[in-house]
Amino acid sequence: MRSDRKYQSGFGNHFATEALPGALPEGQNSPQRPPYGLIAELLSGTAFTVKRSENLRSWLYRIRPSVLHGEFRPVGRGAVVTSAPRDIITPAAQLRWNPLPFPQDKGVDFIQGLVTFAANGDADAQSGNAVHLYACNQSMDNNFFQNADGDFLIVPQSGGLELRTEFGIMDVEPGEIAVIPRGMKFQVRLHESTARGYICENYGAHFVLPNLGPIGSNGLANPRDFETPVAAYEERQGSFRLQLKFGGEMFEAGLEHSPLDVVAWHGNYAPYKYDLRKFNTINTVSFDHPDPSIFTVLTSPTDHEGRANVDFVIFPPRWMVAQHTFRPPYFHRNVMSEYMGLIYGVYDAKPSGGFDPGGGSLHNCMLPHGPEAKAFEEATQAELKPQYLDKTLAFMFESCMLYRPTRFALEGGLLQKDYAACWQGLKPTFNPKVR
Repeated sequence: MRSDRKYQSGFGNHFATEALPGALPEGQNSPQRPPYGLIAELLSGTAFTVKRSENLRSWLYRIRPSVLHGEFRPVGRGAVVTSAPRDIITPAAQLRWNPLPFPQDKGVDFIQGLVTFAANGDADAQSGNAVHLYACNQSMDNNFFQNADGDFLIVPQSGGLELRTEFGIMDVEPGEIAVIPRGMKFQVRLHESTARGYICENYGAHFVLPNLGPIGSNGLANPRDFETPVAAYEERQGSFRLQLKFGGEMFEAGLEHSPLDVVAWHGNYAPYKYDLRKFNTINTVSFDHPDPSIFTVLTSPTDHEGRANVDFVIFPPRWMVAQHTFRPPYFHRNVMSEYMGLIYGVYDAKPSGGFDPGGGSLHNCMLPHGPEAKAFEEATQAELKPQYLDKTLAFMFESCMLYRPTRFALEGGLLQKDYAACWQGLKPTFNPKVR
């Protein structure tokens, strides 16, 4: 981690930050002549007329306005899919994939290394989300990216990233996450020679912290642990490219300057990062198995309270102390659809391998799933002493909409054909003569 990087703490705060003293105007947002000859520009993340408590916007004071770019021309979108794929049948089956391999070719950057595995909803209707994986071996230097379709929730699995944004710079490592909201320009540079991870592209309501209800005022992800970058700008001129994801397609325009030229900004629409090790895990200290919703870090809500467009849920290191209880995740069928990934370690419901760091699984709406045969047998016979699950970190993107796998996910060579075999060793132990 870069120890000299500075951040502002808090989730949803109204921040004010400047890279030069006095660069933020005082008393008004768009003065006739802002300090240092800067230009004021508003970036809105919500409609102007939403409730004040829900309004997201930031004022940027930049060297050049965003309209200074060349003509956007369509380019190939590669393996990136936005809308739920309808040209291929969604299997009525539990699915699991091997990790996305690192690229063999040289010069594959973060955007070029994006591959979509599943999607639902419709970006045009601002509903649903897509699951992408990335694997890259080159930093973005003279090219930048802007996503007009949705927010990027980035979950690194291998290799750290330097996210250079209009709002400042963030470093994010495996075990951390970063969110770059819709419409913001950014660039990804690698800390190491390669990087790999997961992305939830959220088309719906922006992520918020879940309500705590009976948990009370503390627990889960604390607002103070979220970090937003301070203002940092670069004044670079030359030949650059701006890649734009718009309406599910990819476009590209030329630039004669770096778009990361914001000298100061204030507002509550900004990128942020979070260290998952700071998550305050809630669990039972008596018996039975609470629902996995207790591990929700962020949620994108719908109009129906409690029914999420997408939840980001983690399964971190934690104590297991429940007595007279089957401790691994229980067998279940769920109205929600679940894509799971593994950042490091072993997931307690799948100890025999196959669910590996960088890989993933998909259990769609109402398809049964649960611990494999080995995990079930060991858990039913275990002596229930307090146990600390260490060196493990899995996560889940959980959506109220059906995830439809892409053609690459089903035919790209990473799908495990024998995933269902992990349950075939389950044998009935029913005996009507023995209670």
